[in-house]
Amino acid sequence: MRLAKIFSIIVLIAFLSGCHFLWGSPSMSRATPEGLYEHGYSRYQDGDYKEAIESFQRLKEEYPLSKFAIMAELGIADSCFSKKDYAEAEMYYNDFMNLHPTNENLPYVMYQLGMCHYKQMYSIDRDQTETLKARKEFERLISRFPSSKFSFMAEKKLRYCRKRLGEHEFYVGHFYFKMKKYSAALKRFETVAREYSNLGMDYKVSFFLHETRRLLEQEEKK
Repeated sequence: MRLAKIFSIIVLIAFLSGCHFLWGSPSMSRATPEGLYEHGYSRYQDGDYKEAIESFQRLKEEYPLSKFAIMAELGIADSCFSKKDYAEAEMYYNDFMNLHPTNENLPYVMYQLGMCHYKQMYSIDRDQTETLKARKEFERLISRFPSSKFSFMAEKKLRYCRKRLGEHEFYVGHFYFKMKKYSAALKRFETVAREYSNLGMDYKVSFFLHETRRLLEQEEKK
């Protein structure tokens, strides 16, 4: 009988200890919407983007109607962006914009969409598709939310995008110029002069416009 009592006490202690473990465990304490978000945010701050995404995703799935679920959507997009998975980040930012077209964070989301492309821009001697996409997103943001602080940030990025595109046009024009394909070169230089003025290229563009026209006239006289 005495042994049975001792065994019963051990089982009771083990049970109570087990309950304490469950109630006090980190995983259970994070099982609320706020807790899941705080855990995801903490992991994001520490640079553990994979676990941050997992926590935000769990929050979205288990508490889709919580106010923290919307914040988790941005958390997933930001985590993808921070780990340089720009294509996936763009998808999540677009989803957020489509699902929440009046959300107060929309200017930020539109800015980040532009940055997804901005971060993937190539040098001026390569394809400028990403630069064009970045310019489009920044222009859309500035047009829709002209007073937003993110629009002011986008203006600086937009200027750089325009200069990059102008430099690319000039690079191609200069290539044609060196190959003595003056008609093709002239079209490129004229595009730069017309669309990318006041970006630090005016002097050299003016010089090559003059030289290209002069050489074209010489060719026509032959």
